[in-house]
Amino acid sequence: MTSMQLPLNTAFGPFTTAADVADGVDLSGKTAIVTGGASNLGFETVKILALKGAHVVVPARNAGAARQVFHDLPNVEVAAMDLLDPLSITAFASGFLESGRALDLLILSAGVMATPLFRDASGREGQFATNHLGHFRLAAALWPRLRSAAGGARVVVLSSRAHQLGGLDLSDLDFRRRAYDKWLAYGQAKTANALFAVALDARGAEHGIRAFSVHPGSILGPLARHLSREEIEQFGAVHPDGTAVVDPRRDLKSPQQGAATTIWCATSPALAGFGGVYCEDCDIAFIEADGELGGPGVRPFAIDPDTAEALWHESAGLLDICQPGYC
Repeated sequence: MTSMQLPLNTAFGPFTTAADVADGVDLSGKTAIVTGGASNLGFETVKILALKGAHVVVPARNAGAARQVFHDLPNVEVAAMDLLDPLSITAFASGFLESGRALDLLILSAGVMATPLFRDASGREGQFATNHLGHFRLAAALWPRLRSAAGGARVVVLSSRAHQLGGLDLSDLDFRRRAYDKWLAYGQAKTANALFAVALDARGAEHGIRAFSVHPGSILGPLARHLSREEIEQFGAVHPDGTAVVDPRRDLKSPQQGAATTIWCATSPALAGFGGVYCEDCDIAFIEADGELGGPGVRPFAIDPDTAEALWHESAGLLDICQPGYC
């Protein structure tokens, strides 16, 4: 799997926008689902997909508010779904399955970051439950529609350079024995996102389903709502007047730049035959075993096939999920 983890040296880079990547792309007749699509980075992703002709379904916890966001954008449909509510995920997926539509693109963009400790109804640590387990359940439920996509489907999972904070502890995913640390928990969830793409691709490739994980860049927005102004300033991400710093050379990007790698993974013909790779700056990232924290590249543990399989089976067991071809 890691043999594919080599940069393609594309013509794009950190300054590239989603519109740049999508130039010349025609998604007419395609259907996409984008979680987290109602704000910031997710909104830019939905906008580009819709303007390029795809019909985009946006599951949202507050469906009414999301509909207001998209009121003047064509080809967008909003439905209610909460990643922390299994019944909500099942209901959303059932509605999509009953529609009979194939699913060409599944973009898993929703998430939370550096929250105080919280747990889902089953006692799972909240960042892991939201960012990974909720998406694992959703992809399982939508698996038949991904398999039915003509010409193959792509799944794009939003990870982060935060995976470099330390991987994951399969023996204590829920911080029962370890002291809870909001950044370590976030790093674990983002590592899980990258590993999810590896294991999903291993199962999907024979069915034409390819999966990719993405570091979009650092985009100041709602994801940072649990951080204090002082914490944000420590990242050099905000001007004195409170506006976001945009400096792609330091990985500080606008939402339009941040959505570029997601759109590239979802649409680029350069990725035909590829899958299970971690991408950034509209290219496959290089492997960096011990680089500077927050620097470019992916740590080997975040794309390790054995760890990906172990996490997959643990996740399926926790959720009691066994779809044919997805177990």
